[in-house]
Amino acid sequence: MIEYIKGEVIEVVPAQAVIECNGIGYAISISLNTFSAIQGKKEVKLYIYEAIREDAHILYGFYTRQERELFLLLITVSGIGGNTARMILSALSPSELCNVISSGNDKLLKTVKGIGLKTAQRIIVDLKDKIASTGIDTAAPVTSVIAAANTEVYEEAVAALTMLGFAQAPSQKVVGLLLKEEPDLPVEKVIKLALKRL
Repeated sequence: MIEYIKGEVIEVVPAQAVIECNGIGYAISISLNTFSAIQGKKEVKLYIYEAIREDAHILYGFYTRQERELFLLLITVSGIGGNTARMILSALSPSELCNVISSGNDKLLKTVKGIGLKTAQRIIVDLKDKIASTGIDTAAPVTSVIAAANTEVYEEAVAALTMLGFAQAPSQKVVGLLLKEEPDLPVEKVIKLALKRL
């Protein structure tokens, strides 16, 4: 079992990073949280979960142990596979996800692409007690992505990205991050920058 891979970042896009370690390039599936954390870094250490199936060997990589721990908890829930778990961890940060589960907020969980109400409720029921053992600070409030951001620009940008075929949750996350960094960006600039990050 691979615990982590440490090496040079050869390529990084929102869903995947290629890390070279001892002359071998590993294609690693990552979440948007990990993508944001490793952007601009030359060398990284990613904690790995290895999914071995008959038709594929997939490496999932995480910037923190806590994120990997949450991923492992999510895939124990019936109906949640690796890609869905990664989608959830792209839409919510580890502390936000813990907060959502411990407070039983199925409405927010349901906004993640591919998660219906039943699945959201199952995640909450199955993981509520287990979340306490992760050591992630669940007291951290779920920060509204658009706390200080321009709501109109945010909504227009997300709508445009969704029309371009991008999933809503990652679009919301990226637009929210951009507006947090620069609250005064015009909508066209937000969309252009978001396209580079999605």
